[in-house]
Amino acid sequence: MCTSLAGMGFEVTLVGRKLRSSLPLSRNYRTHRMGLVFKRGPLFYAEYNLRLFFFLLFRKTDLLVSNDLDTLLPNYLIHKIKGTNLVYDSHEYYTETPELVNRPFVKGIWEWIEGMIFPKLRDVFTVNESIAGLYTEKYGITPKVVRNIPATLVMDEPKSRRALGLPEEKYIVLMQGAGINIQRGAEEAIEAIQFVDNAVLLIIGAGDVIGQLKQQADRPELEGRVIFLPKMPYSELMHYTRAADIGLTLDKDTNINYRYSLPNKLFDYIHAGIPVLASRLPEVSRIVEGYNIGLLTDSHQPETLAALIRQMLLDETALKRWKDCLKVAARELNWENEEVVLKSVYQKYV
Repeated sequence: MCTSLAGMGFEVTLVGRKLRSSLPLSRNYRTHRMGLVFKRGPLFYAEYNLRLFFFLLFRKTDLLVSNDLDTLLPNYLIHKIKGTNLVYDSHEYYTETPELVNRPFVKGIWEWIEGMIFPKLRDVFTVNESIAGLYTEKYGITPKVVRNIPATLVMDEPKSRRALGLPEEKYIVLMQGAGINIQRGAEEAIEAIQFVDNAVLLIIGAGDVIGQLKQQADRPELEGRVIFLPKMPYSELMHYTRAADIGLTLDKDTNINYRYSLPNKLFDYIHAGIPVLASRLPEVSRIVEGYNIGLLTDSHQPETLAALIRQMLLDETALKRWKDCLKVAARELNWENEEVVLKSVYQKYV
């Protein structure tokens, strides 16, 4: 989004936080990352919102863009104090995330913030039709939908598995993402891989459960069957994605946010040309079935997942059909098409 706005003539500054694990940034627009004392919990959110408020207060801006509910309050306050235009971009249905659903007091605070501000907003984006429908039903405002889809992939010759340090004679089943958290099917994927002959599970990225997953995989029956790699720049990541045989996206239908999720990795798999095994969730199913690019599962039982993985790896006719359909999907599902909606809103602020 920042790249698109910069291309429209905006002078963009992307604001976030800096962690010990943060990768270096090299962008065609300005960036500012704050080092915070607190890393998680209520003190983190309080510190970040306060720091963000004062950062915005003492800078001249013509347009504020709030990404997700945890940045909306300071942006809205500056919008009211300084009369600055405000756009809200909700990348998920924040108040129903698994981290909040069983914490009624904390959830109530975020719902209060959202309920106080959302009905007063003019320009709102979200990531899919299902979440847009929830917001419309709740607040009477219909957000514009811009899905988080990568730009058309333009890469040099793909790196070989040997160059990437990956096994050359085994099937590679991939799960990637910056948010490999609870209830996203990673635990079951690890258990499933032991039932798939001549295959390894490659997990790339970061998330709340990575430490637990490494402990889970540290068992004799899983020795050499699970490979972990840290998060990495997108251009590097996609070499690994293209080297895989199957991509997994296994979010569970345990909360509204996951039910209507449309994970970034689904589109990464599409652009890398690898078939997808996915949970049968509404938005994900619409893509996987609509374009015929893989299989859906109603179960997270490891034996069931293993059977579906084996089926996908060994059915050469289906593999060829999926590969052909992935090319069609990649031509249609790209940022160049999505940003048309984005530009239709931001054009009035140029």
